[in-house]
Amino acid sequence: MSRLRNHVQLIGNLGEDPKTTDLESGKKVSRFSLATNEYYKNSNGEKVQETDWHQVKCWGKTAEIVEKYAKKGDEIGIVGKIKTRTYEGHDGNQRYVTEIVADEILLMGKKQNGNAS
Repeated sequence: MSRLRNHVQLIGNLGEDPKTTDLESGKKVSRFSLATNEYYKNSNGEKVQETDWHQVKCWGKTAEIVEKYAKKGDEIGIVGKIKTRTYEGHDGNQRYVTEIVADEILLMGKKQNGNAS
């Protein structure tokens, strides 16, 4: 059951090209936004799409794969965990960031003319 603690699985589309950074330690880190869509019918029977945006970060080999193969609009699946961190902004105020640290990714397909292939 310990694997169920802080476990996230999402399938969505990249909202931007991943931004990959080579760190001084030799490791890579990639960051990107992921859009997940939920569809439902409202009280008038109309289909409604609701989109949630998630900030995702991945390290090492996973970051290398994302850098090489993933582009804006691509559909991917991720497995990871939610992390919250704090940092001090340029204005001196403390900022909070909640992001998903992806341990695994699955490249599912590319968007072409609005349709996943």
